[in-house]
Amino acid sequence: MPIFQLNSEIAFPPVELTSEIGILAIGGDLSPERLLLGYQNGIFPWYSEGEPILWWSPDPRFVLFPDELRISRSMRKVLLKNLFSFTFDRDFRRVMFECSRPRKDQPGTWITPEMLDAYCALHEMGYAHSIEVWQDNELAGGLYGVSLGRCFFAESMFTRIDNASKAALIIITEKLRDKGCMIIDCQVYTRHVETFGARDIPRSQFREVLSHALRFETCRGNWGEMALFG
Repeated sequence: MPIFQLNSEIAFPPVELTSEIGILAIGGDLSPERLLLGYQNGIFPWYSEGEPILWWSPDPRFVLFPDELRISRSMRKVLLKNLFSFTFDRDFRRVMFECSRPRKDQPGTWITPEMLDAYCALHEMGYAHSIEVWQDNELAGGLYGVSLGRCFFAESMFTRIDNASKAALIIITEKLRDKGCMIIDCQVYTRHVETFGARDIPRSQFREVLSHALRFETCRGNWGEMALFG
């Protein structure tokens, strides 16, 4: 199946035309309009520095339903110790920058400078959000993603201290569940996130849930300044 070349028009081909490996299209830009249209249709950018922009819509889709969150006994003990404090949208750019640092087992990163600037623009518009995990006033971990309707698209997380990113995922999932979030998109399978209850579902099912979630108003703005996320 061909991979479509995007142009200046803010549009995507139907996701049913996605290639077997999950790539739908190539090229285009990371403008807020294109990014938001992509997310609304279950399409996201994922590529490495030096490559053209690749747009994905994998089947199956790896998701976490907030009501299915699993917290291990060891993490419950960690949270009960109050080792961490949490904030929302206090330092989005820094969280994203930390997520962009190559992991020990990776030669590079998919969060390019272009990607960082694009999502910071979404953050300024009230669509992209971060959770920061602090220990002794030092940033210990965090997570960022995009919110539309009652869907949260989790993009990446990082940790400097054991269990910090796990705590970030748990806390933001609980907060999102409390505000009526229907689904957290984790995109592609990872064993780590599976331990929290995430699972693969058919892309068709994901799009059905997403379509319903998008009928609700998006909670835009700085989540740290909203009592619901305090």
